[in-house]
Amino acid sequence: MRILVVGGSGLIGAHVVDVLRERGHGTASVARTAQPGVEHRLDVETASVDDLRSLLAGHDGVVYATRTDEQRPLRKPIYPRFRRDNVEPVVRLFTAARAEGLTRGVIMGSYYTYFDRLHPQWRLAERHTYIRCRVEQAREGRAAAGPGLPVAVLELPFVFGRAGDRLPNWAGPLDRWARSRTPLVAPTGGSAAASARSVAEVAADALEQASGADLPVADENLTWPEMIGRIAESVGRRRRVTRLPARAAKAALRLGGALQGLGGKESGINPTYLADLLLADLFVEPTTGRSLDSALRETFPNRPTPAAEQGRPY
Repeated sequence: MRILVVGGSGLIGAHVVDVLRERGHGTASVARTAQPGVEHRLDVETASVDDLRSLLAGHDGVVYATRTDEQRPLRKPIYPRFRRDNVEPVVRLFTAARAEGLTRGVIMGSYYTYFDRLHPQWRLAERHTYIRCRVEQAREGRAAAGPGLPVAVLELPFVFGRAGDRLPNWAGPLDRWARSRTPLVAPTGGSAAASARSVAEVAADALEQASGADLPVADENLTWPEMIGRIAESVGRRRRVTRLPARAAKAALRLGGALQGLGGKESGINPTYLADLLLADLFVEPTTGRSLDSALRETFPNRPTPAAEQGRPY
């Protein structure tokens, strides 16, 4: 197969390229900025169907591996911005892929759509703009592709790992916190987690099988204290993680939501309801059973901590 990887310079996209090449498939990468290993420079958020068709010509499949920061507060209303960033590029991409006769596709999605299906009573798409747009992204992307182009949606949790200098966008603050002398605290609840390598292998399997399924991906399910504790252990500062009372977590997040609202801003995950997610067990079954240890060490290496960082709070 020959596969076009949109977002091939990112953490997950880079691993997808590596796994596909290891399996003998041809790949080409698209990114917004020119970087080593990126064959095509294009901003897919503004690219037209014709622009995308010229890139997709001669390929068998396409992987969409870009994302939006769902936590960054934006001026209200945020839905048009999130739809423009998350949904419309996917619709144009798979409209172009269908016109060029591609036979398989993958969207790197979010595990929130998995929980939206599993727990409709949580009203996730109604309460959180980001989740609403992820649901629309999967539905409308598949509709644009049509029945002859199956599109698998990988529903991703926290993803650990490294690709060159590319790390998860949330890794830096957690790394500094784990290395500091600031106490480690975490609420009840937890999350599924996966390595970037595991995600890439599931994506390659989906492409080879021309799957059109929803595919939740998880290597391990970790409580928040377990996750924070293992990050601290990885950086070489193993210590106890104190439980944060649920009432304190809810109060802090609701206050954040109120302050955002007073400032005329919103974020993709609504802080008013974020506590309900954080305090839940966002676990995916079944897991792959693979250990996250090596991916944790890649993300949070054990190296000397600069003295200036040791007392820096999270």
